[in-house]
Amino acid sequence: MRILLIDDTEKKMGRLKAALIEAGFEVIEAAGLTIDLPDCVETVRPDVVLIDTESPGRDVMEQVIMVSRDQPRPIVLFTDEHDPDVMRRAIQSGVSAYIVEGIQASRLQPILDVAMARFESDQALKAQLLARDLQLAERKRIEQAKGLLMKMKDCNEEQAYTLMRRQAMSKQQKLIQVADQVIAMHELLG
Repeated sequence: MRILLIDDTEKKMGRLKAALIEAGFEVIEAAGLTIDLPDCVETVRPDVVLIDTESPGRDVMEQVIMVSRDQPRPIVLFTDEHDPDVMRRAIQSGVSAYIVEGIQASRLQPILDVAMARFESDQALKAQLLARDLQLAERKRIEQAKGLLMKMKDCNEEQAYTLMRRQAMSKQQKLIQVADQVIAMHELLG
């Protein structure tokens, strides 16, 4: 597993890297959080991003949000910060696992497994939500097209729907494609 390690802890410099190497992971290190995390993730293309920080600040969270939005991948945050509000903000930003204190090589694999599972679950939920949003938008367009046909053809809703279905079947198209054509034609003819 390829891991991008962002380490901004001075007093414990290298503790996480040593534990990761001991556990057998390929570690690409970037020191400090002053780096451009999205750019670094784009360049390195890691399987997981690990951030070791004493206390995750606003800048860390903003960079995590950008990575989660544009290049989603599991992000594990190791910190000394016990504050539940900070933990909530980190999770909302896109952190898959928030680990307080203590890094031992024997704990790393289970932590990474949990982070990967949570990340995959979140991605599946986002995909379902996106599919539902698309489905709802398509239904709205179909309803709009039906309404336009009802006005143009002076027919009822069922007849307008039947016309659209027939057109879709005869042209081997999806109903949404026919709806979009009806709407486009209406806009063209004004």
